[in-house]
Amino acid sequence: MVIGIGAAAVVVAFVVLIVVFKLMWRVAEPNEALVISGSKHRTEGLGEGMGFRIVTGRGTLVTPGIQVVRKLSLDLNEADLDVECVTSQGIPVRVRGVVIFKVGDDMVSIANAARRFLDQQKMMGQRVHNVFAGHLRSIVGSLTVEDMIRDRERLTGETRAASGTEMEKLGLIIDSLQIQEILDPTGYIKNLAAPHAAAVQRDARIAQAAADRQATEAEQEAAARKAEATRNSEIQKAGYQAEMDKAAAQARQAGPLAEAASRQEVVVQETRVAELEAQRREQQLQVDVRKPADAQAYQTRTLAEAERDARISSAQAQAQETELRAAAEATRVKTAAAAEAEATKARGLAAAEATRATGEAQAAASRAQGLAAAEAARAKGLAEAEAIKARAAALAENQEAVVAQQLAENWPEIVRAGASAFGSVDQMVLLNGADGMSELFAKALTMGGTGLGLARQLLSAMNPAGAGSSQEQPGGAPVAQRVPVQSEDAQG
Repeated sequence: MVIGIGAAAVVVAFVVLIVVFKLMWRVAEPNEALVISGSKHRTEGLGEGMGFRIVTGRGTLVTPGIQVVRKLSLDLNEADLDVECVTSQGIPVRVRGVVIFKVGDDMVSIANAARRFLDQQKMMGQRVHNVFAGHLRSIVGSLTVEDMIRDRERLTGETRAASGTEMEKLGLIIDSLQIQEILDPTGYIKNLAAPHAAAVQRDARIAQAAADRQATEAEQEAAARKAEATRNSEIQKAGYQAEMDKAAAQARQAGPLAEAASRQEVVVQETRVAELEAQRREQQLQVDVRKPADAQAYQTRTLAEAERDARISSAQAQAQETELRAAAEATRVKTAAAAEAEATKARGLAAAEATRATGEAQAAASRAQGLAAAEAARAKGLAEAEAIKARAAALAENQEAVVAQQLAENWPEIVRAGASAFGSVDQMVLLNGADGMSELFAKALTMGGTGLGLARQLLSAMNPAGAGSSQEQPGGAPVAQRVPVQSEDAQG
């Protein structure tokens, strides 16, 4: 009985011991560290007075109620980076990456991590994100977009180096930092790729066009060769057929061609004979008919032209004579009308003065009559002076017209005197038609001394002051100078 109780007590004591041991024994897993606080401990590598103990990878006894045991995870953690940055060019970009980190394996790192994250281990990722975001913005601000794209290792290395010190203070180490994506909301990166993409596309199109061209050239060359072969075959066939047809036609036409050649020779000989006969007849007609007819026609035409030219010259002379007479008559009538008007005006003025003088006083009648007579005489003198002045002005402005008028009035005598030079001529041949008649008439006037003398007398008669000097009329117009004229020999 006593033995049983002793054995039971031993068993109970053993169970109690085991339970107490279980309550006091703590084992750290490979991926965790035990942080034991509640008593003063000294850990190698740490300063004195830390007040807690770190256990990794082994077990330890803990006094329940006196010491507190907490676990710090040593597993890998991941923090996603999504940071909006601005490059040195002022271009906003968005950098996405991932940071893989963990608590350091040494006691210092575990102690630093325990102090900062023991109760906030879930906030580790956020804290790491904040640390890396600040450094990433700073580093991106010193780079260009091209540097970030072409050298991501530089961006990663500089970011990792800048964040290493702070991560050590937090007791964390970086296992991996990867920049996964660089986003460009402004489209700058896309525009950078556009020239290269366009160049690649251009090269692809050029290569495709070159291939298409070569293929097309090959197809065209093959088609051309095929067409050439077909053409040569058809040409040869046509040549053979033409030779066959030509031989057959020559065989069929040999007889008719010989007969046609004979007939052709006969026709050629007959045609030559007919041509010679026609030439002989034509020459005979030239001698017998055409030459006499041409001579007769020439004689008739010459006589008709001479007669026609004479009639034309006569008609022109009469027309000029009539025109000159009409002009002279108009000038005379105009001058008379002007003089009459001046006289009428003077008489009216005299009558008005006489009437006014009679109304003023009887005593002034004699004086008024004298003044009226004086005014009448003055008006008449003025009228005569105006007439002389008008004639002198007309002569000065248009001497040729006045001379032409005088010549027209005496034209029959001038023509008669000129015609007397041909009184002894029996026959005269006139050439060049109307031009010949005008030239002959001019020479007749030159040769006919009587007619020329008459014309010159008309010119000298227009000089009222006599010969030898140039005179002026009252109006101030110069008078034609009279020049002595000697008769010329009709033959000279």
